[in-house]
Amino acid sequence: MWGMTTAALAVSASAVVISVSGTAPGTASFWRCLMALPALVPVAVWERRRSGAPSRRALLTAAVAGVLFAGDMLLWTQAISEVGAGLSTVLVNLQVVLVPVLAWLVDRERMTRSFFVCAPVMLAGVLCTAGLLDRAPAGADPVWGTVHALLAALCYSGFLFLLRRGGQGAPPVQPYVLVMVAATVASLAAGAWWYGLDLTPDAPALGWLALVALSSQIVGWLLVAVCSPKLSSQLGAVLLLLTPIGSVVLGAVVLGEHPSPWQLVGCALILAGAFRLAVARK
Repeated sequence: MWGMTTAALAVSASAVVISVSGTAPGTASFWRCLMALPALVPVAVWERRRSGAPSRRALLTAAVAGVLFAGDMLLWTQAISEVGAGLSTVLVNLQVVLVPVLAWLVDRERMTRSFFVCAPVMLAGVLCTAGLLDRAPAGADPVWGTVHALLAALCYSGFLFLLRRGGQGAPPVQPYVLVMVAATVASLAAGAWWYGLDLTPDAPALGWLALVALSSQIVGWLLVAVCSPKLSSQLGAVLLLLTPIGSVVLGAVVLGEHPSPWQLVGCALILAGAFRLAVARK
């Protein structure tokens, strides 16, 4: 639990730092994954010597998870400038609803009655957070920002589902390194084609992206890969809700973002519904 809590808080800083870096989605996604590999590979080599190699199935699952993670990063980074760093992180954390749906469809986990109660509340929160009820929403393009953030939520949910599933009963670090390799390659391809890719960013931008790589890729997501298989999916989802809370606070303090009252109501509805859903037993 402490590991997942630390992971969520470490990841929460990424939206604000990426905004400060001023880089395009493809550039941010590519460099944050690439710069994490030199620190992660030695840990994976140590794990291989200690615990052996993971199965081919685990490696294949990791490769797919890496592609989904790249999609999440690209779409979410695009949404940051459109709906704000804090609010984009809130929207993408609809994973707390989508991951149980995946678990139900794939693993036949039982759907609770609370899911059907909370889902409409959270959808109402999404509409509020999108700024559709405001005359002057916080982001540059809150409607498209919401679309990009929701698509990122789909990729994010698939990534979390596969990351947790692939680490159950297997060495977790080696598949995670493959996740980063696949995400790097996918970000390179998608960034060059559509999302903007700069292979020679200036030193300040590289410095900010190195900070994202340290906080998110090396600390945050590595801890998720190690700790989430040891927790229930609902408890893991609850702890990851610390990410949007931390991002909203940092967005206000560092970037001077001022969400409107309706957008704050939307955040509250999403977080309240997600928390109720995650802790519900029936």
